[in-house]
Amino acid sequence: MNYLNVKKPFLLFQKALRNPAFVDKSLLITVINHQMETSNNYICITKPRRFGKTTNANMLGAYYCRSFDSSELFHGLAVSGVKEYQKHRNQYNVIYIDFSRLPDEYKTYEDYINNIKKKLRQDLMQAYPGIISDGSLADLFDQTGDSFVFILDEWDSIFYRRFMTRENKEDYLLFLKDLLKDQAYVELAYMTGVLPITKYSSGSELNMFREYSFIDDPKFSHFFGFTESEVKELCEKFPVISFEEMKEWYDGYYTSDGKSLFNPRSVCSALNDGVCRSYWTQTGPMNEIADCIKHNVDAVKDDVIKMVSDIPVKLEEELQGYSALEQQLMNRDEILSAMVVFGFLTYWNKTLKIPNKELMLKFQTVLKSGIFGGVSEVVARSKEMLEATLEKNTKKMADILEYIHDLEIPILQYNDENSLACVVNLCYLYARDYYKLEREKKTGKGYCDFIFYPKIKGKPGIILELKCDGSCEEAIQQIKEKNYVQELQECREVLLVGINYSKQKKAHECKIEVYPLPHYSIVQEVYFTPKIQ
Repeated sequence: MNYLNVKKPFLLFQKALRNPAFVDKSLLITVINHQMETSNNYICITKPRRFGKTTNANMLGAYYCRSFDSSELFHGLAVSGVKEYQKHRNQYNVIYIDFSRLPDEYKTYEDYINNIKKKLRQDLMQAYPGIISDGSLADLFDQTGDSFVFILDEWDSIFYRRFMTRENKEDYLLFLKDLLKDQAYVELAYMTGVLPITKYSSGSELNMFREYSFIDDPKFSHFFGFTESEVKELCEKFPVISFEEMKEWYDGYYTSDGKSLFNPRSVCSALNDGVCRSYWTQTGPMNEIADCIKHNVDAVKDDVIKMVSDIPVKLEEELQGYSALEQQLMNRDEILSAMVVFGFLTYWNKTLKIPNKELMLKFQTVLKSGIFGGVSEVVARSKEMLEATLEKNTKKMADILEYIHDLEIPILQYNDENSLACVVNLCYLYARDYYKLEREKKTGKGYCDFIFYPKIKGKPGIILELKCDGSCEEAIQQIKEKNYVQELQECREVLLVGINYSKQKKAHECKIEVYPLPHYSIVQEVYFTPKIQ
């Protein structure tokens, strides 16, 4: 058998259960069961890669397939304690197709789709010898009354193939429509993918599906990704990495009600390797997004700069998605929607941001490329800015700020209260290799603009306060009065940095005061005010 009642999902879910970091998402089955035998039995889960879609698809295949006894697999899982658990377990014919499995020898869409049709026909004729001659599911249902559960994993993977034309895509949609829509033999159709099905199907081809994505998922969101409590439990079970470090690296996504979600693949990879790092590949959708930003909308570049600077982007209206049939992202809404769908941005309550450190590193790489024009120059000088700060060279700091201001990059022209913060964030992008930066950190008696937590023992901590039309002295005095220094008690000394921008003079001034902690006694001051022409 190729697709009908195959053992593949059973074996793969069995393998997933052996993973020491396995997290039980089996209650997904109860939600699906409630939609069986109803008109809501067409479900499409579109989530980013690495968020557990295939594992859950294998779990459903193992649970529903009538050819195998999966009682031992589900023994002890949460679903086994649900009242209707036994009613549906191993009761159905399951057609399980992984659409991403394209043999190398297939070079055309016709090879791909004809192979699927051929194998499905062979399966049906083998399972029902003498009943049908052409493998027609409709005829089979008429004669036997047998219905089917369809589990279609990575349904959209064929759209990434270079040989796919618009006509091929439309033909593929019609294939799925003929296979599934308004067919009495469909007990359940459960599809997974990355790209939005509703935007592929601009007409009525697949409008029977209810799609659940990162943009809109009030029902299934907590089954895809790890919740905060689940990651805490994993960190207690495998104390190689602290929960706080996991949260910094892989948190930042949300359920529909605003609860925290972690990237599950990255969490498991970090636990396996014993180290947090970026597990996103360098190729694929991230490059596609970079190309879209390069060739389309300047507004998206401004959005990315803000988000890299830890400034969320608040939208006036909900994201509307994009036309994936063409796979050309032509406006701001489409590009931002795609970035959410791929998992590069997190989206909740009309607000976009970069979810975590893992993705921030990727965006920083994109920011350094030439597609951002003058911004890449700012990033290139960020090493100088950190060195100047550590050397207490306030003149050079002010010179760098003046240079950036003179680049006339619109987003950095201090048009609102976040602009100066954007400049400072970009100026210190290199510092993220040696410091953990937090913006608007609640500490002491208020909120500090920037705190730099050293990653290397012995380096000074840095507290940076910004002012517009104020003074550096006011900034440093605020740091002291509100006791921001308490956040850096483990440092041997803390650099108190005040940066002021005068709108009237259109000039920056910088001041640094070295603040020794109790076991140090000498306070040094270095002050520079640029000469106004």
